[in-house]
Amino acid sequence: MAWKTIIEPFRIKSVEPLGFTTPAERERLLREGGYNLFNIPANKVLIDLLTDSGTSAMSAEQWAAMMRGDESYAGATSFYRFEKAVRELTGLREVIPVHQGRAAERILFQLLGGPGKVVLANSHFDTTRANVEVSGAEARDLTIPEASKAAVSYPFKGNMDTLALEGCLKELGSRVPLVIMTVTNNSVGGQPVSMANLRETSRICREYKVPLFLDCARFAENAWLIKRREAGFAALSPKEISKEMFSYCQGAWMSSKKDALVNMGGFLAFSDAVLAKKAREVLIIGEGFTTYGGLSGRDLEAVAVGLTEVLDEEYLAYRIRSIEYLAEGLRKAGVPIVEPPGGHGVYVDARAFLPHIPPEKYPAQALACHLYLLGGIRTVEIGSLMFGKKGPDGTFKPARAELVRLAVPRRVYTQSHIDYVIEVFGELARRGPDIRGLTLIEASEHLSHFTAKLAPAAA
Repeated sequence: MAWKTIIEPFRIKSVEPLGFTTPAERERLLREGGYNLFNIPANKVLIDLLTDSGTSAMSAEQWAAMMRGDESYAGATSFYRFEKAVRELTGLREVIPVHQGRAAERILFQLLGGPGKVVLANSHFDTTRANVEVSGAEARDLTIPEASKAAVSYPFKGNMDTLALEGCLKELGSRVPLVIMTVTNNSVGGQPVSMANLRETSRICREYKVPLFLDCARFAENAWLIKRREAGFAALSPKEISKEMFSYCQGAWMSSKKDALVNMGGFLAFSDAVLAKKAREVLIIGEGFTTYGGLSGRDLEAVAVGLTEVLDEEYLAYRIRSIEYLAEGLRKAGVPIVEPPGGHGVYVDARAFLPHIPPEKYPAQALACHLYLLGGIRTVEIGSLMFGKKGPDGTFKPARAELVRLAVPRRVYTQSHIDYVIEVFGELARRGPDIRGLTLIEASEHLSHFTAKLAPAAA
């Protein structure tokens, strides 16, 4: 029979305590932390949905593999197992280990970025944009119109606007060093990219002789959503779909802390041996030797196993269904979300949830803070605190959307934890009109949301 309940495809054999706190304690912690949830100690968080990066529960096979970790400085056997796993998945021959995704971005844009360059993407996430801009280049997003309509259900909101892409490549010519496709597209709600869109983007890039790179942190979730939503892929395995996805690119990087199910790790991979040689020279300066790249042998082993485990169909069915379950509960509680839910979390539309708070008062951050205050749940703002900017004349340019991301760690929380999140949001929906915005007190130039300090706005 086809049972309605999709159970976790694993058993739990190790547990850790949750951080129960009182409302008064949470209010104090918010005040002391400058109303920035990155400043809240983890042991004071009850349900932590801040990120799905590095927060997964590793499997027995991954822990067992870690015991084989070869900690030799150069040429460790663990590296060759890691290299083989990445090559088999991506088809890219030149594999460079890095400690996480932003390390790959730093190396890549140090080589390909620079003043006058324009990097085009379906959407840059925070660290990608920061590394592009630190190099002196411009990061330009080419999202499709449907991506800006949170309540409208469209199966592949993560797609590249291919008409805009072709127009930019005609206009900018050699100023574009590469095109990025982020799968899934984090900034627009964890939305997937269709194979048809990836194929067309690749065709355009080949025509204009510009390399296409995948930011593939959540490639397996994207592959599963292609299988579920795109005609012609239902009979294919996630591995087969993933291999086709990678066949359209000339390079890729991954924060393995997502779909490789590990707590630390990543890679940068190329088809171009000349570019890979230059990348390894940069790697040695800032990350480590070419066969460890800032990772221990234990980490390399865990990634190699995780890249296989994540493509298991039972796991992916459970993973995507658990996100849909959270989305269904929030809808019933009257919470506006980005439709349809993506692969790694649910994104709440704070602009619709708190229409009385203007963007310059950071409605998404205000909502995230009140969610912690009410129920001890930590989430992250993807809005004007993360992506808003001040123009040369001092005017505030808000972000395209005001979202609160509920990123669900892999293999960590059970259904009762998610039911609790839904219950707290239901109460928060009733209190929405009473929530006040925030005022920015202090912020750095790049990635300010990690360290910014805020305070409640005047009534």
